[in-house]
Amino acid sequence: MNIGEAAQVSGVSAKMIRHYEGIGLIQPADRAESGYRVYSASDVSTLRFIRRARDLNFSMEKIGQLLALWRDRGRASADVKRIAMEHVEMLEARMRELEEMAGTLRHLARNCHGDGRPDCPIIGSLADGAVAAEPKARSRRSSPNAITKVGGIR
Repeated sequence: MNIGEAAQVSGVSAKMIRHYEGIGLIQPADRAESGYRVYSASDVSTLRFIRRARDLNFSMEKIGQLLALWRDRGRASADVKRIAMEHVEMLEARMRELEEMAGTLRHLARNCHGDGRPDCPIIGSLADGAVAAEPKARSRRSSPNAITKVGGIR
């Protein structure tokens, strides 16, 4: 099948198929006499494998390792499990980070009046670094766009 058909069947865009070939994640496709790429059922299976791994947020490096293990019929399942569990740990750490971010935003939103006043702890928190970089001669209160700093929230 051609690249468009392989893309449709595998769920991986033609652009990404070319990218995966370019970075060596998959072998370059065979070419027809016309120069068009030709994909086999095995190529499509590999693309589907990559798609599922990407859906689970594996990095390209880890996908390469998993592909090598998938192709190695003598692999140890312990190697596959180790990669999967390392990924679970990374995902769980990321979930904790996201929960912390959501908690901070919830706190800021609870303390934002949400009315016509310009003072807003959400903007203040986001601009915290920018406020510190302002010239000292300029007073924050004198500016119509003054930002109220939220104490202790980063």
